[in-house]
Amino acid sequence: MPDIVIHAVTAAAYAALAWHFWNTRWRARPGGAARAAGLHPLERAAILVPLGLHGALLYLELFAPSELRFGFALALSSMLWLAVLFYWFESLFYNLDGMQPPALALAALAAPLPAIFPGRESGALGASFEFRLHLVMAVLAYSLFTIAMLHAVLMALVERRLHHSRSARGGAGAFGADGAGMLGGPLGALPPLLTLERLLFRMITAAFILLTLTLATGIAFSETLFGRPLRFDHKTLFALLSWATFAVLLAGRHFYGWRGRTALRWTLSGFVMLLLAYVGSRFVLEVLLGRG
Repeated sequence: MPDIVIHAVTAAAYAALAWHFWNTRWRARPGGAARAAGLHPLERAAILVPLGLHGALLYLELFAPSELRFGFALALSSMLWLAVLFYWFESLFYNLDGMQPPALALAALAAPLPAIFPGRESGALGASFEFRLHLVMAVLAYSLFTIAMLHAVLMALVERRLHHSRSARGGAGAFGADGAGMLGGPLGALPPLLTLERLLFRMITAAFILLTLTLATGIAFSETLFGRPLRFDHKTLFALLSWATFAVLLAGRHFYGWRGRTALRWTLSGFVMLLLAYVGSRFVLEVLLGRG
């Protein structure tokens, strides 16, 4: 089967699952909002089908060829594959099926991108173990920060809706700290706000460790290739700024109990800088400027 067909089948399977979860978890029904009930075993197995196809494609594109081709499209595709995988794994411990529609929909958009924008050949670099190790660390970090960003955006929507609902009702009252019962429509299918917050900082902590390892392996790889510890360019600058942003966020959480809008702003700021460090620059070079 040609790769382009596998890309199309994978995207279609992701899109079908996104529609299924939107229809069964997010869509309001007469008489009340949609309610998340946890993944059914058949649903859990169904998610593994596009995950397996997508993973096989990524292996063929990242590790099978002797010459590695890597660009913004493959970076986005890898991030969304890992995002869906982590959501699938987390759903074993938390009721997160309300989070599935956006993750699966984004994966449907990202999966076929490498077939459209294949990226550039890395030449001799692609055969280097150090380079591929650095690449894997970077993709893992990007993926976890992508999940954290999705959490942050959804948390902002939930918090805003709760704020307006409590203002209209004169306080939390019988709805509790998480505002259970206040949210309707798609937001009513999401996990409680406190659960989202715990997951957010778990993901940020793990992603920060991986980002640190990415920078460390990047420095070691730079020494091997260029004979100097660090190439200080726009990519390095934005990566370091992102690392510093998440370091301040985690320190603020630990020492000052940062949460809510403060944590969301720092998370989004760090993620934007991380995107600018590689994906954004590759998109400008490859698509807008037409430079491979």
